[in-house]
Amino acid sequence: MVKQVYTFGGDARHDDPRARDKLLLGGKGANLAEMASIGLPVPPGFTITTEECVKYLNEGADFSDALRAEVAGALGHIEKTVGKKLGDAADPLLVSVRSGARVSMPGMMDTVLNLGLNDETVVGLARTSGDERFAWDSYRRFIQMYSDVVLGLDHGLFEEALEIAKEDNGFLNDVEMGSKEWHALVDEYKAIVVAEQGEPFPQDVNDQLWGAIRAVFDSWDSERAKIYRRLNGIPADWGTAVNVQAMVFGNMGETSATGVAFTRDPSTGEKAYYGEWLANAQGEDVVAGIRTPQYLTRKAREDASAKPLSMQEAMPEAYGELEQVFGTLESHYRDMQDIEFTVERGKLWMLQTRTGKRTAKAALKMAVDMVGEGLIDEATAVARVDPMALDQLLHPTLDPDAPRDILGRGLPASPGAASGAIVLDADTAEKRAELGEAVILVRIETSPEDIHGMHAAKGILTARGGMTSHAAVVARGMGRPCVSGASGLSIDRNARTVRIGHRELREGEVITLDGASGDIMAGEVPTIEPELAGDFGTLMEWADGKRRMRVRTNAETPADCRMARQFGAEGIGLCRTEHMFFDEDRISAVRQMILAENEKGRRAALAKLLPEQRGDFHAIFEVMAGLPVTIRLLDPPLHEFLPQEDEDFEELADAIGIGADTLKRRAGELHEFNPMLGHRGCRLGITYPEIYEMQARAIFEAACDVAAQSGEAPIPEVMIPLVATRRELELMRTLVERVASAVFEEKGRELDYHVGTMIELPRASLMASEIAKEAAFFSFGTNDLTQTTLGISRDDAGRFLGTYVEKGVFARDPFVSIDRDGVGQLVRLGVERGRAERPDLKLGICGEHGGDPASIAFCEEVGLDYVSASPYRVPIARLAAAQAALARD
Repeated sequence: MVKQVYTFGGDARHDDPRARDKLLLGGKGANLAEMASIGLPVPPGFTITTEECVKYLNEGADFSDALRAEVAGALGHIEKTVGKKLGDAADPLLVSVRSGARVSMPGMMDTVLNLGLNDETVVGLARTSGDERFAWDSYRRFIQMYSDVVLGLDHGLFEEALEIAKEDNGFLNDVEMGSKEWHALVDEYKAIVVAEQGEPFPQDVNDQLWGAIRAVFDSWDSERAKIYRRLNGIPADWGTAVNVQAMVFGNMGETSATGVAFTRDPSTGEKAYYGEWLANAQGEDVVAGIRTPQYLTRKAREDASAKPLSMQEAMPEAYGELEQVFGTLESHYRDMQDIEFTVERGKLWMLQTRTGKRTAKAALKMAVDMVGEGLIDEATAVARVDPMALDQLLHPTLDPDAPRDILGRGLPASPGAASGAIVLDADTAEKRAELGEAVILVRIETSPEDIHGMHAAKGILTARGGMTSHAAVVARGMGRPCVSGASGLSIDRNARTVRIGHRELREGEVITLDGASGDIMAGEVPTIEPELAGDFGTLMEWADGKRRMRVRTNAETPADCRMARQFGAEGIGLCRTEHMFFDEDRISAVRQMILAENEKGRRAALAKLLPEQRGDFHAIFEVMAGLPVTIRLLDPPLHEFLPQEDEDFEELADAIGIGADTLKRRAGELHEFNPMLGHRGCRLGITYPEIYEMQARAIFEAACDVAAQSGEAPIPEVMIPLVATRRELELMRTLVERVASAVFEEKGRELDYHVGTMIELPRASLMASEIAKEAAFFSFGTNDLTQTTLGISRDDAGRFLGTYVEKGVFARDPFVSIDRDGVGQLVRLGVERGRAERPDLKLGICGEHGGDPASIAFCEEVGLDYVSASPYRVPIARLAAAQAALARD
């Protein structure tokens, strides 16, 4: 029988290779075992594997007798180690039950603390601890958490009862409540349970334990967890582990505490301890934002001009021990660690360590600094930074010289800046963002149920919670600016207004957040372009030294070309010429060409377009001199350029001297029922060769002119779109070569150029060996290849693709990350068959997948020569290409 429960701490052995496997035990379970094995103070516990979670969810949500027996044995390990028994009325063991997926999913799954308390064991806990207040406080916490997580009751009912109890007793804070008040509140809580579910709060501790395990497994499929997985590309079939661990208590008076800490600053990357703590509290008080915590270090407190003592000042011995643990963990894991700890009556206990989430700026600084410190090498640094996180660095930040109307200030929880309309709930944020509006989600505190609204928002503002609260951690992971713990913020949900300081604003009014300073400003503050030097430049230089594939850009304007060059693009992989035709000054000539009755009329219109096209290419070639520029000849169906309204037909008729009725008749003749599979791409070039002749002439004339002016010739790569047969490409290649020869003779110079095709139809991949006889290069157009392979329109698929991903039909949106099994197989076939015919065939990809790290890894696997991405994705592609190359070494 394969073991499904693994113990840690005490005398537990960790020589089984499965005992530290993150895929099996989740990150939390594996790291707890690891910390215990290197001698750190870890309360004993056990982990139920992710395999068991998958089995539970797939086979009817039940537990086998074998699993129950393994859990009983592992529970005995905890009881033996701490000398207490679960359910013992005289000296009870209490445990926590927590989730632990392979990768961190902060706040997305469920936790239960203080499990093992009932009406009898609470009395024993009060006696053995010598602290009656602590015991009843722990019991009320357990009832509230268990009722929410396991029984599914509204936690707001319990919060309301607590607020009423404080008000009745004249208390402002929870810590003022004594044992008498907590005892009374426990009775009130139990009455709520009976009223809501019709039966008493469960007293059997074994029922409590299995109820909590069931709830953690079930939370893997909660709506918030599904959304988080979808946003972060986490497969649904991974499952979560369950960690059951002996409780240690931070709420046993002023010599006890709880906290969250990072070995380096997760916002800036600075080598400085960063974290928060609370005396006489439990961990949920910090991470859930229930109380605003205090600073960990004296320097952080002084920098913030805060009055409450830091942990370094209030608990110097425990803090000194914590510093030693920081050094041990960072050296052991060779990365910044995110740590949860508890101090119980002066003794430090480690509850968790994991690789800490960080901003892109911090990730770069840490990676570069750690190389300098000798902790890691350059390859590790390159592999460590998430390519998609670079997106946070590539967009504008607030102009430091712009005037700011500051309304108030909170904690700088996640850096960056954002402006948007105030929205007060997650659903509204999502709806308004879908309409294209920039929004700022404003909440008292966020909860995991807000995940969809946080993703939709440009920034997040909360009244409560610290820099390690749910809002802060999730915002940093998403790259959203966040200001938390803004004590001057109040919200009137009924009136849909907020008050920040002395100002009242309505929902929909615009504010700006500065996540680096914590400032909250009225209106929209101007931005400036980022400076991409320093650590960014260093890491990208290392990445360029590791990658094999080249990185080009998809661009058709000089501004985009310059931006892409700034970001390190090594040429253009896709210049879409049709975008140039929509220009207001030339659309009339384009329409004249399309609606002409014969070749003579078309050539007359094309003659007007030639100098315009030549100018377009001249401007691009100037920026890309000396580099390859792949230009796709006209691709879309002609109907996209035609007038739609009567007034447009009348305007065109006046411009070209042809009656509006004649133009409408001609437009009707061009109508297609399925134009995306109709008269487009090379089919246009074959039926109307004069179109492609004009474009080819414009390309070669511009290239020759730029070469003459700059002395550095661009390398035009003329790409024929929508080819399905060798003969199509042969006809178009001959046409392009004929025009090139004519231009070279006229200009008195020759240039290096290539003719190839875009592989975007399944037949083209299957017939790649034949098509390669006519092609110098293939560029896989995976946008259309995905559409034609799957039979899905990317313009309309949004209605159902989310459901398909959620239900596991697709692992990810196939238009975002390449469908390896289907579309990927066609790409692989095209590569193999094309290169078998022509070993020197240049191969690239120019669909949106060229900027997706997972797709780039696939491109490395199949041996493409380059990827091409939008300008802002070029750095992402450079880093992803380097990581893909390192993964293959």
